Amino acid sequence: MIKNFRHKGLEQFFNTGNKSGIQSHHAMKLKVQLTAMHAAESPDDLRAPVSWRLHQLTGDLGGFWSLTVNGNWRVIFKFDDNDIELVDYLDYH
Repeated sequence: MIKNFRHKGLEQFFNTGNKSGIQSHHAMKLKVQLTAMHAAESPDDLRAPVSWRLHQLTGDLGGFWSLTVNGNWRVIFKFDDNDIELVDYLDYH
């Protein structure tokens, strides 16, 4: 279950469907990804589809996991036991 967000626009989109805080052309994919994340209990639950390119980050973002949204846009987050926290949405390259 998603416990909290770092990105307020993404949180608003997740809770209300309001696209004003995200790239509107990412809305459909973000909806699918956030729904899967909310149901996930471990990283293995997010390994499919492969196009999401789930991977664990290193360096300054060590401990975070990343899902590809589109191009350079990513959703990053941490697992806390069976929950997801600190969900962020960024152009990270």
